[in-house]
Amino acid sequence: MNAARNEQHEKPVEFIRLPEVKKLTSLGTTKIYTMASEGLFPKQVPLGGRAVAWIKSEVLQWNNDQVAAARGQASDSSMSK
Repeated sequence: MNAARNEQHEKPVEFIRLPEVKKLTSLGTTKIYTMASEGLFPKQVPLGGRAVAWIKSEVLQWNNDQVAAARGQASDSSMSK
C-alpha cells in the first residue's frame, strides 16, 4: 500500500478547466456534465468555492478509450462502458 502511495506522489496531478476539457474532447458543456453524472466521463474535482477542474490524465485516457472503441480495440480503462 505504501508503494502505491509513493507512486501517486511521484506523478504530479495536472488540473485543467472546462475550456481545455472542451477543446481536448470536442464536447460541449452540457454533454460533459451529463456524461460525468452518468459515469461515462471523468468527474470534475472541486478546487474550492465554486471552482472545479478535471484531471488532465483522466480526460486524455477517456480520449484514448474513445479511439480504441471506435477501432474495435479493447481498452484498459474502467471509464468506458
